[in-house]
Amino acid sequence: MTKYRTIQGDTWDGVAFKISGTESFMTTLMDANPDFIGTIIFSSGNILNVPEVVVDTADTLPPWRMGE
Repeated sequence: MTKYRTIQGDTWDGVAFKISGTESFMTTLMDANPDFIGTIIFSSGNILNVPEVVVDTADTLPPWRMGE
């Protein structure tokens, strides 16, 4: 698990997007940091635990990706 140091004004969805490229990572990030669950806007210097980002992949490829 890696760490992220917040900057003034960070929000859960903003941090999630910075780390993973999607706001949907926010729930996973919040689950890993229960001590900050009541925080809406972070001050600078908070250290958040960052779980591994799991990238979903499609089970099937469209025909144009299969070389047909």
